[in-house]
Amino acid sequence: MAAIRPDDWNLPLFLHLLGAMVTVGALVTAAYYLFAARRTGSLDMVRTGFRTLLWVALPAFVVLRVAAQWLLDKEGLEDSEDAWIGIGFTATDIGVLFLIIATVLTGLAVRRAGRAQAGAQAPGTVGTGTTVAAWLTGVLIVAYTVAIWAMATKPV
Repeated sequence: MAAIRPDDWNLPLFLHLLGAMVTVGALVTAAYYLFAARRTGSLDMVRTGFRTLLWVALPAFVVLRVAAQWLLDKEGLEDSEDAWIGIGFTATDIGVLFLIIATVLTGLAVRRAGRAQAGAQAPGTVGTGTTVAAWLTGVLIVAYTVAIWAMATKPV
């Protein structure tokens, strides 16, 4: 029954799923690099984490969120009280703040480290901003995993 839906829902649903998959993939990638940067003190890993958040996760999030609203409008669920819609909105509304904060913190860490003289920064000192961004990214992964579960199972 779930596969039977109007054809005009296909594009927004595809974009929503694509945005969600790319967002979660980018967050996992960024988290890997940011946690690794904390361990090794590598500025290159912080840069890669920052670029992943800025160039991949943020645009994919915009696609996810716009397509979700488009899909809700197409399905006529704007005023729905369904739990799965509430979980999705909560995860994305709070998640965008965490995503922006993590991106800004890693960007500041890259800028600060770039200004430091070569060799002046010891391994393991990539900054508190990188640590906070790594943990925020981890929290986002958990929140979006719960949202994916809610979208897939549609709890009452």
